[in-house]
Amino acid sequence: METKEKKLNIVGFLCNWCSYAGADMTGLGRNIYPANIKVIRIPCTGRMDPMMVIEAFHKGADGVLVSGCHPGDCHYSEGNYYWRRRYAHLKELLDFFGIDKKRFHASWVSASEGKKFAEVVKKVVIETEEWKKSTLK
Repeated sequence: METKEKKLNIVGFLCNWCSYAGADMTGLGRNIYPANIKVIRIPCTGRMDPMMVIEAFHKGADGVLVSGCHPGDCHYSEGNYYWRRRYAHLKELLDFFGIDKKRFHASWVSASEGKKFAEVVKKVVIETEEWKKSTLK
């Protein structure tokens, strides 16, 4: 009996104003990207609790992406600056939780960058696949 390889489970926390709109633009522009990502729409990356990332891994996510507005272009003025600081700290804490840093990604994607969003998702999927293959050896 042949066993099918399990599909990657990637969770994407996307800022409502930029990255979520960029993901929508990806579809409108007919840009193709892997369907492995499950999108969770958040008001702003500045409101993103780092424990949500840890919880996503705890619940079985193979990879996590947090994406928001470019620094300086935040709908809430400086929310993405808060996330940028939290991201740096969280990245350092992942080892403590036993989570490989290669599984966690952050990006800045504006509402008009649908093609860039597709590229980011492809990169996250490729890097997560490489991580998963290296752990199965």
